[in-house]
Amino acid sequence: METLSHTENISLLLSIGLMLISARLFGEFFRKFKMPLVVGELIAGVVLGPSLLGAFAPKVSEYIYTHNDHASLALNGITNISIIMLLFVAGMELNLSLIRQQGKAAFSTSMFGLIIPLGLGFVTAYYAYEWYGRNSTDKVVFALFMGTSMAISALPVIARTLIDLNLFKTKIGSIIITAAMFNDLIGWILFSMIMGMLKGSANHSVVLTLLYTVAYAILMLTAGRFFINKSLPWAQRNFSWPGGFLSLSLGLAFLGAAFTEFIGLHAIFGAFIIGIAVGDSVLVTEKTKDIVSQFVTNIFAPLFFVSIGFKVNFIANFDLQICAVVLVVAVIGKISGAFIGAKIGGLSNKESLAIGFGMNARGAMEIILATLALQAKLIGEELYVAIVIMAVITSIMAGPMLNWLIKTKGSAEPSSTN
Repeated sequence: METLSHTENISLLLSIGLMLISARLFGEFFRKFKMPLVVGELIAGVVLGPSLLGAFAPKVSEYIYTHNDHASLALNGITNISIIMLLFVAGMELNLSLIRQQGKAAFSTSMFGLIIPLGLGFVTAYYAYEWYGRNSTDKVVFALFMGTSMAISALPVIARTLIDLNLFKTKIGSIIITAAMFNDLIGWILFSMIMGMLKGSANHSVVLTLLYTVAYAILMLTAGRFFINKSLPWAQRNFSWPGGFLSLSLGLAFLGAAFTEFIGLHAIFGAFIIGIAVGDSVLVTEKTKDIVSQFVTNIFAPLFFVSIGFKVNFIANFDLQICAVVLVVAVIGKISGAFIGAKIGGLSNKESLAIGFGMNARGAMEIILATLALQAKLIGEELYVAIVIMAVITSIMAGPMLNWLIKTKGSAEPSSTN
């Protein structure tokens, strides 16, 4: 059995230590300017990676994050685990009862906020393929990915923004959260299908991938959810709490991830659905969820987001045209889709525009999608950089635009549905 050498062990530990500390320092710095922590974590990765430190002190950068030894492989394994845990936490944030309770405005906002950016992303990627640089030659799968990436929102970033602005429990905040939940659920199902098509092109058809995806989701959100809900009282009586819940829930997340990876879907989808099933239980309190979320988002999430800066040289692979195309398609598609849906739902122009900007925040979810697509060689490094930049810009602009539109309207009234 191979083990890490003395030098590799030092390199791995040094990497993790520097990543966590730099992520927190940069994150807290950018939070002072009302930006999400993820922005600082990404910048920390760019500073430590090949874009800056690698350019000015390549030997130091190579020692911190080498690409030629077992330490790199070990760190890659840790960041892959981080993605799975992040998607589990994102699934726990989904509130199925809230999706069911919201009325016409939330439903129409969800549908148009999904369909229009999905269609716009697909059409531009398929018929203007060259706009996005050098990517996979499978235009259909590539266009499906671009459509899906344009449609997905970032539920954790949106929720944090609404909480910071005291809009989480307002009518508009409720509609934004519900629509984003639905978008994320459908978006991750679509993305899992796309990854299944890439992995299993020689093993099973697109129809079989779809059947696997839907069957797993239905099974876990019905029978699986029922079993989890019935098992939790026994676990509360026999295990220390919330430590026992942390172990059991993350254990289930990894089992679900292993199963979906085995059947040809991506591991993240298994963890995401398990997160929904666990988080929907009435026995899981907000305090318990917060403990799991704090554990993941303050230890594992920073490792993943800092590692993004290690993957490519953001300066060398920056392409202004590709960045502009991605940003314009993303912003126009999501804001116009959510605006139209909210208008159909009976909201005013300013309220509808606020909902559009609220749902436009992409943040962590978009970056996870892009990272997985880059690893699968579905997209090139230039497009990867463009998607990460788009995710950061849309996350930054959501808060100020929401604050301006809602405060000038004076419509932050408490929601009657909550």
